[in-house]
Amino acid sequence: MDEEHKRELKDEAAPAPVDTPEDPAASEPAVDTGAGEVDAAEAAFAASESGMPVESDVPSEDTALQAADTTHEQSVEAVSTEGSDTAASAPAPVEAVAPEPVVAAAAVAAAGPVAATRPIWSDQGDAPFEDVKERVPGPARVKAKDDDDDGGRSAGSETLEIIKTIAVALVIAFVLRVLLFQPFTIPSASMEPNLYEGDYIVVSKWTYGYSKYSSGLPINLPIGEGRLFGRAPERGDIVVFKLPRDDKTDYIKRVIGLPGDRIQMIGNVLHINGQPVNDVVVSQGEVEDVFGPRAMTQLRETLPNGRTFLIQDFGPGGDLDDTPVYEVPEGHYFMMGDNRDNSIDSRVQESAGVGLVPEANLVGKAEIIAFSWTPGASLFNPVSWFANVRPSRFFRVLD
Repeated sequence: MDEEHKRELKDEAAPAPVDTPEDPAASEPAVDTGAGEVDAAEAAFAASESGMPVESDVPSEDTALQAADTTHEQSVEAVSTEGSDTAASAPAPVEAVAPEPVVAAAAVAAAGPVAATRPIWSDQGDAPFEDVKERVPGPARVKAKDDDDDGGRSAGSETLEIIKTIAVALVIAFVLRVLLFQPFTIPSASMEPNLYEGDYIVVSKWTYGYSKYSSGLPINLPIGEGRLFGRAPERGDIVVFKLPRDDKTDYIKRVIGLPGDRIQMIGNVLHINGQPVNDVVVSQGEVEDVFGPRAMTQLRETLPNGRTFLIQDFGPGGDLDDTPVYEVPEGHYFMMGDNRDNSIDSRVQESAGVGLVPEANLVGKAEIIAFSWTPGASLFNPVSWFANVRPSRFFRVLD
């Protein structure tokens, strides 16, 4: 009796079973965790591009647990409430899916390098700024040429080039010397006071044309006995010519007699074609030569054609102050020095002196004194060049 009464009381105290309506949300499939990973990666990528923090759509673990507790309490209250309508209108329990911390962290870590390497677009919609490294030019590469590198040329070709260079230089020098100018040095005092020993003169070669003696070299040009482009010298020209008795030695004198003239010295006065020339005393003094100190007179002489120049004379009584008449044949010239008593010229027969000079022996006309040194200057002693220089005679045009 007592046992049966206890079972009845126990059965009455036990709660009756309640039919819980089926939750529509419970029938839905669970949230795909793979989609959460993709959403987390995209959110991290967008945050890295914009530079602003972005809240993740995936709830955190604490938030999900709180939401589950709230939902459970609401569902319990809904069960104890009578009426199907009230139970049906209650909010459906939400099944929270907590994201896996390891997967989210891996997604964020994977998105980090991607954002760092991908180009960033500006807010204005410009093109992405690409990480372009500036190319810094390095040092210029210079190919050093080896001194021993001859460019493939052999020693024979080098020698040939040297020979060609020397040959070209000789040809140029030969052309200048033969056709244009030739330098000479005055070796004596026979042309004083216009040319002094040590004067360095320049002679034009084209003035009288060219003959076999115009080469300026020990060999003669093979052009015969005449002259090419010949032109007769004028009375009073200072001329360089080859000594007729050897056709080798260079002499320099002044042209006094032309072809057909009659030349004679009478009483220390020059006569041309029977007429004395006009001499005017300029100065008197004393000079020293091989014979010692001697009285000297400088005169200005004027030739029939009007040419005028200075001459020097030691006075009457000299060996060549009185001479016979010299008739100048065709093709020859009568030469005299300006230092009348100290010159071996056409007044002395050819065997001992100059004699009459054929036109073929003419070398050229003296034009200018380029430089001048007193006697004693030596080519092999550079000190003497400065000690004996006469700059006052530099670049003096000859009369």
